[in-house]
Amino acid sequence: MIIALFVIVILAVSAPGYAQDLSASTQPYPLTSVGIDQKLNSQVPLDLRFRDESGKQVRLGDFFGKKPVVLSLVYYECPMLCTLVLNGMLTSFKVLSFDIGKEFEVVTVSFNPRETAQLAAAKKESYLRRYDRPSAERGWHFLTGDEDQIAKLADAVGFRYAYDPKTEQYAHASAIMVLTPKGHVARYHYGIEYAPRDLRLSLVEASANKIGSPVDQVLLYCFHYDPLTGKYGLVIRNVLRLSGIATLVVLGGFIFLMLRRERAAKRAGVELKTKSA
Repeated sequence: MIIALFVIVILAVSAPGYAQDLSASTQPYPLTSVGIDQKLNSQVPLDLRFRDESGKQVRLGDFFGKKPVVLSLVYYECPMLCTLVLNGMLTSFKVLSFDIGKEFEVVTVSFNPRETAQLAAAKKESYLRRYDRPSAERGWHFLTGDEDQIAKLADAVGFRYAYDPKTEQYAHASAIMVLTPKGHVARYHYGIEYAPRDLRLSLVEASANKIGSPVDQVLLYCFHYDPLTGKYGLVIRNVLRLSGIATLVVLGGFIFLMLRRERAAKRAGVELKTKSA
């Protein structure tokens, strides 16, 4: 029952166009209350209060200010889907050259108000061990909190979930969000697998180009974010423009070299005639 429920949720979220065509009356409870409403550019309330994995009271704003933030809403005793989300994040993070705690922060929040800091600490220890980069200790935060604070955060990013008393589990969508250092929602990535290229470009954009390289700027010129899919797609027009510019540069360089050789050959000929005379 639980597995079937979460499979339905994954299919609904990973195919947004199809999901939107379903009327609320055709969806079984609690799926009528589950989904993601994109709220791009909306401000997350940074004064919300949570508990970190040590049980210490923290403000959400403590994790913002200088770096972009990857936000995930899960619950730590989730039997399947949340683990898939976290595993998908970890897989992408391990591919990225950016380090958690250096170029970006990660905030994982449990939306089950009954979960404890001990559960959060165990989850953090597990993922830090597998990520195996020292900077993540201070950069990946596993939080718990009270129901009203969780609800405000979930509402701010459009994350809708519901408790199912029949299964005693939560039904929820699968996605992660990338936020700016000031706490604005910049990008959504759906499903349980997140392409490292897309995640990297999201972080570069969310940072206002404060991280990344010139190559990232070229990629962002050629790839644009599609809110419907949560992925970056190739913009053929821009690629053709870059190709045209590259062709002109190469052609100009070739002409310059040919002219230079021709002038050198003429000078050599003049010198030879002078010596012969």
